[in-house]
Amino acid sequence: MSLAIRLLPETVRSISPAYIGIGTAMTRPIRIIMIQNLMDAPLMFSLDGINDHFPLAANGYLLMDITANKTLAQGFFLAEGQRVYARQLNAAPTDESVYLTTFYGAEL
Repeated sequence: MSLAIRLLPETVRSISPAYIGIGTAMTRPIRIIMIQNLMDAPLMFSLDGINDHFPLAANGYLLMDITANKTLAQGFFLAEGQRVYARQLNAAPTDESVYLTTFYGAEL
């Protein structure tokens, strides 16, 4: 049994300026998540595609180290199958994009 846990990235996800899911659903339990709003307008984000959960200012980001320092079975995770959604707030963004970067744990 290996005691080493490797932190590996999933493919980055992005969206267009319309209210949609950011890329695909998570393929593994997620330990670290980073959302970058590189657009020139604020966006609202949702974890269920229905309810608003948190806004991000233009050129803002959210970085959450949910469970990076725990074993594979311990801690909280962003669930496999989870999606992240975004929608415009007041002003329509005109440039750049939104990026969702995630990391999961795997045994060596």
